[in-house]
Amino acid sequence: IWVAIESSRLRFIRANQAQLRADLYQGVVDAVADDMAASNIGTRIVLPSSFHGGPRDMVQQFQDAMAIVRTCGKPDFFITFTCNPNWKEIRSSLLDGQSSQDRPDLVSRVFGLKLKELIQDLRDGVLGKYKAVVYTIEFQKRGLPHAHILLIID
Repeated sequence: IWVAIESSRLRFIRANQAQLRADLYQGVVDAVADDMAASNIGTRIVLPSSFHGGPRDMVQQFQDAMAIVRTCGKPDFFITFTCNPNWKEIRSSLLDGQSSQDRPDLVSRVFGLKLKELIQDLRDGVLGKYKAVVYTIEFQKRGLPHAHILLIID
């Protein structure tokens, strides 16, 4: 389902470049086009910053995080929170013969709930009164999610 939705969003973006004001990026396109190889010539599609995971979204997220650091100071804690496929919530929901790799939906859901709980604990002041919390979620090559959390204490 996720792939179908993502494909639909990409189709919409490709078909509606004029409405998304892609023509405003012409200067950027010209600058990049000078370094393009002949094999890459074609119609350039500009992904808006609202497309999650796109280059503009990543730059926007990075700039937001840097603004938080500029305002609140350097992070005091760097926390890595990794999903454990042996958590009882995951194991108890698997059918006979299934492993956690067979149910990425379940693993992601349990991880998301536990991460939300951890972030709430950090906001409640487990490590001290906080100024800001910034985190990102990544997936390891074996399919398990993990989060990198920066915590700025007051």
